[in-house]
This record gives sequence, structure tokens and C-alpha cells, in this order.
Amino acid sequence: MDNLNIHCQKSLTDYFGQAIGHYLWGRLKVHYTPKHGSWLNQAEIEISLYSRQCLGRRRIATLEALTHESLAWNHKMNLDRVQIDWRFTRKRAREKFGYR
Repeated sequence: MDNLNIHCQKSLTDYFGQAIGHYLWGRLKVHYTPKHGSWLNQAEIEISLYSRQCLGRRRIATLEALTHESLAWNHKMNLDRVQIDWRFTRKRAREKFGYR
């Protein structure tokens, strides 16, 4: 969940009413994200790694096979304790985009 003002329980209850909004909110599993920082870039990097390393250029025929492949890749990444090597600093960003 990002920090957009409409991404909250109050927005659901305002739009759908108290009972349905509360019910819908209870069905969601909310993962809060930092208010500041480049979390979206990190998520995009992770998706790109999954796409290249796990899926590649092949087509996976069944949902069960996709689930098996995804779980195996995720397990290996966790065992290897793979992390994003984040090197893009604020200073480099200012230089790249031409503002200081």
C-alpha cells in the first residue's frame, strides 16, 4: 500500500458504507510501504529479477508448474540471502537529473 490518501479504510467506508467498507477492508492484507524512499524502484528490480531468473523466455503450461517454479526460485533467493545492491545515491540522482 502506498500513501495515497484514498488507500485507507476510511475511503472504503465512505464509498461503500460502514458495513461493506469494513467487510472489504477486513479481506485485504495490507503491506505498508515507507513514506519516503525508492521502494517502488526496488519492487520493480525484484520483479525484473523474477522475470529474468525464474521465468526467462519459456512458457509455463500450468498454474501448478508456475507455482512450483516460483516457490523454488523464491526459496533459493532466500537461502542465498540475495539483496538488492542499491547504489543510486541522492547525490548521483541530482547529478544525473541536472539539479543540485
